[in-house]
Amino acid sequence: MIGDRQAQFQFYKLYSKAMYNISYRITNNEMDAEDVLQESFVSAFKNMNKYQGTASIGAWLKRIVINTAINTVKKRKVELLPIEEHDYFPELESTDDSELYLNVDKIRNAVQKLPDGYRLVFSLYLLEGYDHGEIASILEITESTSKSQYNRSKKKLKEILKEEVLYNG
Repeated sequence: MIGDRQAQFQFYKLYSKAMYNISYRITNNEMDAEDVLQESFVSAFKNMNKYQGTASIGAWLKRIVINTAINTVKKRKVELLPIEEHDYFPELESTDDSELYLNVDKIRNAVQKLPDGYRLVFSLYLLEGYDHGEIASILEITESTSKSQYNRSKKKLKEILKEEVLYNG
């Protein structure tokens, strides 16, 4: 595929939408997501000879996109706050959420409102399937920081969603 423009175009058409969505979830910015997408495909085309076939080519490309998106967010100087080992985040009080009507758009919008650090860990853990050890390694933080950011993101997300229901019905 190196140098074969038609094959590159077909590869781009096949994966660009999914990779843009991943990039957008991590960067939370359309222009950054587009830049990440372009940079990722250029990198993939340049490094196609390094693809070893140990994972699907889509998974290989996804890893490039995620790493590029994370680097973009890191450039914004996202602060992931370390926590002390004794910090404890109890689960939110049990409430009757059966009345809480949510649709996909409301949830997507609420995730976009999360602070960068929360959204990044939330997206990597819940949406991209990384475990806290992998997230810690990728983001150069401790595993406990990853866990706390995830717990805080869930709490914040619930607050945002409840606000949306209260103010927007």
